[in-house]
Amino acid sequence: MGSGATISAALAWLFLAGGASAQTLTVGVAAPLSGPSAILGKQIEAGAGLAAEANGIDLRTVDDACTADGGRAAAGEFAAAKVNVVVGFLCTEAIEAAMPILKDANIPVITVGVRTESLTDRRAKTGWPVYRLGPRGDDERNAVASTLTRLWQNELFAVIDDGTIYGRELAETLRAAAEQAALKPVFVDTFRPQLDNQIGMIGRLKKAGAMHVFAGGDGEDIAIMGRDAAQLNAGMVFAGGENLRAPPGDVPYATGTLMIAPPEWADVADAKVLGAFATQKVAPDGYTLPAYAAVEIAKAASSLAESSGRPLADALTGQDFATAIGPIRFDAKGDLSQNPYRVFRFDGTRFAPFESN
Repeated sequence: MGSGATISAALAWLFLAGGASAQTLTVGVAAPLSGPSAILGKQIEAGAGLAAEANGIDLRTVDDACTADGGRAAAGEFAAAKVNVVVGFLCTEAIEAAMPILKDANIPVITVGVRTESLTDRRAKTGWPVYRLGPRGDDERNAVASTLTRLWQNELFAVIDDGTIYGRELAETLRAAAEQAALKPVFVDTFRPQLDNQIGMIGRLKKAGAMHVFAGGDGEDIAIMGRDAAQLNAGMVFAGGENLRAPPGDVPYATGTLMIAPPEWADVADAKVLGAFATQKVAPDGYTLPAYAAVEIAKAASSLAESSGRPLADALTGQDFATAIGPIRFDAKGDLSQNPYRVFRFDGTRFAPFESN
């Protein structure tokens, strides 16, 4: 009888140990499910939901309303529910209000949309366990600067902008990088945006000898410049930032126009995952695929933490994670280890990856 009791105890221990190791991962999903950003929040909800279903993960979804109050309330719910990790967040106000609560609860966060640089730059001071699955605010202008100084190092190029903060920051970062690389644009100026034509600006660019032009501004203005340059036989190649993702309006982009932007995630996503999206009739656009990838990372990091005995936040740092949108690695601050911006060229129909990347 004593040996039987010992066997029963051993079996019970094995059962409990197996149950503990097989404990279901619980992921909190913070998204704006009400208000003007609700359409984007629904993308996060849909992507995270498909990933959870595919990976056997429990979700707890909370509307953060893209506000400080909403973020604070969501964090309180996640802490009370003892979720393992949180994914989502699109708005700076919401995540900054949530992070002190989540830090105290030892719950790391993978944000799919907040670009505010200070969120990760202040990590040494705040200690917030936040990881950014998307670009930083300065990634676009840094990519424009590094890419074009490389591509145009032997070209006659100009740098112009539309006077907005966005356009001016892109142009100034490129000018500074060019100067550091001992390159000098043949023409620098500010253009007036939203004109029916840019013939005057094109004439000045042509007179300066510019063959390549970076324009910090809207896609519509760049499309009009491309049209007017063709009419004047100027032979110019125009380049812009991710604003060119937006359809330009009545005037199409000129063939050869360059865009520095992150890839469309559906173009680089795993075919099997895209098939699952199609089966569930979920469009793989916006934040759906990054949200899916965030949940995949949460699962992989959780397994790594469990096997190594390290905290989950530590397991998220300095590791390569295979995801539906390709390999992802976070650096010591929690940013992506590689700038996601790439160069694309308009081929007359769409922006395709530029071969000289």
